Amino acid sequence: MYPLSYNPSNTLIWLKKNLFSNWFNSVLTIVSLVFLYWFSTGLISWIFSQAQWEVVSSNLRLFFVGQYPIKLLWRTWTSLAIIISILGLSWGVFNTQKPLFNKISLTILALLAVICTWLAIPISIISSLKLLGILLLFIITGLIGKNLTYAVPNLNNWLSLIWGITFFFVLGILQGAFFLRPVRLDDFSGLILTVFVAITSIVLSFPFGVLLALGRQSDLPIIRWLSIAYIELIRGLPLIGILFMAQVMLPLILPQEMRIQRVIRAIAGFTLFSSAYLAENVRGGLQSVPKGQNEAAKALGLNSFFLLILVVLPQALKAVIPSIVGQFISLFKDTSLLAIVGLVDLLGISQSILANPKFIGRYGEVYIFVAAIYWVFCYSMSLLSRQLERK
Repeated sequence: MYPLSYNPSNTLIWLKKNLFSNWFNSVLTIVSLVFLYWFSTGLISWIFSQAQWEVVSSNLRLFFVGQYPIKLLWRTWTSLAIIISILGLSWGVFNTQKPLFNKISLTILALLAVICTWLAIPISIISSLKLLGILLLFIITGLIGKNLTYAVPNLNNWLSLIWGITFFFVLGILQGAFFLRPVRLDDFSGLILTVFVAITSIVLSFPFGVLLALGRQSDLPIIRWLSIAYIELIRGLPLIGILFMAQVMLPLILPQEMRIQRVIRAIAGFTLFSSAYLAENVRGGLQSVPKGQNEAAKALGLNSFFLLILVVLPQALKAVIPSIVGQFISLFKDTSLLAIVGLVDLLGISQSILANPKFIGRYGEVYIFVAAIYWVFCYSMSLLSRQLERK
């Protein structure tokens, strides 16, 4: 393939070789261009001339925090500031060898500033200033992270621990720890419920899936067959069925005095379902490790535990990072099923908004906005997986 450059002759050569190499490719290229032109012009025309975005701007608080108590919204702002700070720190740590501010990053930051202003102004000027302040905090912590890396060379090895501590600290703020007014998990709704269920399910399902993959390859027959039975049983059931069983059946098998909140039951369902698929992904990575690695480790005197932890798992997990992250992305999108089992997640809030007589018929605007939120989170996970593969 010829590189696309500003030289007209090279551009014409590239177009002829890749898009107009024969009559069939030429027809396919022309038809595709016509279709893209028709679709994009129609979509742009609808977005800027026909769509009524008031349904989004008037309900931003519901989309993001749902029915969270209004008097306690300072907790959500504080939690967002903490998360963005750690995200900026990670951005600076991972870009030690590259400039933080280039054309791409500056364009993204400028776009985020415009989006923050556009989103928050319909609510209040103060909210817009808060979002811009949080964006500035992201830039500052990014610079701090980059400078800290020179003083602490192994800081990137501590990021996972920092994120873990941040998760529990933010959850404590939102739920009412540290002598604050308590808020039940079942009172979470909107985007914060979606993110909380997704993150918790991902964190819990990963080690469980690894253990199932190891159990399926165990030399002990009872462990191997129990692991196989669990994986095949769960993979043969639909996720919505598992969620309904977690909501209905789990309280029946527990003591009457033990009442588990519905959010915890949903997390249990997602964890049980996702771990079975993760186990198969990890098993593929375990099978990709050459047997010579095991023999070499045993020759060095490593026992089975250190052989697994230091030699096999690092190579196996690295080989299946794309499939594991793909499963995590699928799990994040599957949280939209929470609306079916009575929990008001991001999609459930959207349905509640559309039930308002003032916004009846505004399906396109609401679902495009919700789809954009899902895309941002899923694409961010994809970018993170590529960063992990390079590291």
